[in-house]
Amino acid sequence: MKNLFVGNMSFQTTAEDLRALFEPFGQLARVHVATDRETGRARGFGFVEMPNDAEAAKAIAALDGKDVGGRNLKVNEARPKSESGGPRGPRSGSGSGGDRGNSGGPRGGNGGGRGKERFSNEDYREVARQPREPRW
Repeated sequence: MKNLFVGNMSFQTTAEDLRALFEPFGQLARVHVATDRETGRARGFGFVEMPNDAEAAKAIAALDGKDVGGRNLKVNEARPKSESGGPRGPRSGSGSGGDRGNSGGPRGGNGGGRGKERFSNEDYREVARQPREPRW
């Protein structure tokens, strides 16, 4: 069973359109078009599951780069969620987990503060916050 990622789709593409596009290449187990939770509008990508790996390879070869609805589709084998990184994965600089200690000195040991990397939240992690004045 291969799960295929289909990207760069037109926002008007429906699951039925995607099914019609992939059916000539073989049997389809599932077709899903990602939609926005709030608006319900398509997000421009989807997934197609094909039980036969050979048919999936043919579909990838035929449809990757094909112009559909004025856009060149991007079709490849989908990566598992854990590998993709995306919004569910760890973000760089988030400081989640690991050693939260200071890396030495008041500036975090970042080499004297060059340009944008001059200050960071890590510089003040162990400093107690001052109470704010009420705004009245």
